[in-house]
Amino acid sequence: MSTTPLPTPAKPTPVAFSPKFPVDPKRAVVIAVTSGKGGVGKTFMSANTAAALAKRGLKVLVLDADLGLANLDVVLNLYPKTTLHDVFTGKSTLREAILKAPGGFDVLLAGSGLVEYSRLTSEVRDQFQTVMHDVLLDYDVVILDTGAGISDVVLYAISLADEVLLVSTPEPTSLTDAYATVKVLAAQQGRRTIRVVINQTLQPGEGRMITTQLQRVVDRFVPSLGSGPVVLSHIGDVPSDTAVRGAIQKRQLLFTSAPGSAPAQAVAAVAGRIGDLVQRWQGAKNI
Repeated sequence: MSTTPLPTPAKPTPVAFSPKFPVDPKRAVVIAVTSGKGGVGKTFMSANTAAALAKRGLKVLVLDADLGLANLDVVLNLYPKTTLHDVFTGKSTLREAILKAPGGFDVLLAGSGLVEYSRLTSEVRDQFQTVMHDVLLDYDVVILDTGAGISDVVLYAISLADEVLLVSTPEPTSLTDAYATVKVLAAQQGRRTIRVVINQTLQPGEGRMITTQLQRVVDRFVPSLGSGPVVLSHIGDVPSDTAVRGAIQKRQLLFTSAPGSAPAQAVAAVAGRIGDLVQRWQGAKNI
């Protein structure tokens, strides 16, 4: 007795990324700064890019989206009495938790070592989205300093962003994890453009070359599907320099401890390109 084989179910084709929040010139552009691997300078980039954008006249909020393992307060030498955890639990208002940071931008810091935020629950998701809704109309740019890797908490934070800035170093382990992050963001969120910064480069042009090599791997192994290929947009290198280590050890912004250094100039150039993205998102005439 012959049987007719059942047709193979078609795989769903992800659509290109659609912003979680309505595109509106009056709301902030949300940028997630993330990495596949920890220790590559992600929080350093978040804080110093925010300072550079603030210097350009933009109103910037950095939200520590690394729920549970936050360290933005350490980088900025801040000792918050109120954190995002207090907002989530109703112990304080959102306005009470937003602090002025060195460099002319605002920060919303998360508590550290909070096990309840190590996984994404419906409550955490709803609280996070409520906070985002409440700050979007008060700023030009909201930077989400996410955790490293591809946990559900990290991926949810990234899903709220208009743009993704992926930070990597030239080390093979960092690049391997960066590729894994790109693959997941493309498959799960329909991301088709991811901005890339290569930190701790040793020679001019190294980051662009690395990004090109990473793009070849993505072209080969990450399917284009119906929404087009995944494009890695290289927007800058930050050279390895003792000035960066000095700033971190002093718990100061690079623009405070070594404003004329090569890394400070490189971060300023990255901020300029991000400023151009903000201009396109908001349709503004000038920044």
